[in-house]
Amino acid sequence: MYEVIFDPEAVEALNKLQKSEKERIFNKIMVSKENPFHFFERLTGRTDYKMRVGDYRIIADIDAGKRLIQVTVIGHRRNIYRNLD
Repeated sequence: MYEVIFDPEAVEALNKLQKSEKERIFNKIMVSKENPFHFFERLTGRTDYKMRVGDYRIIADIDAGKRLIQVTVIGHRRNIYRNLD
């Protein structure tokens, strides 16, 4: 099982959402701890991964060696990719 770490920006974005959306996203991240590569797909031309949850996207770095999922960004699909460098 993988360990999940949330960046402060991801926690802040998650806390701004409605309770139902927040729970849905958090539960999906927790389910992905067993096999993250089943839920996350690699972003084109990047080293990080994305997971879709309705209209929201979770961007994370996955380290298979350390068995670690680091959630870096959570946001709506219409503007999540603009904020990535």
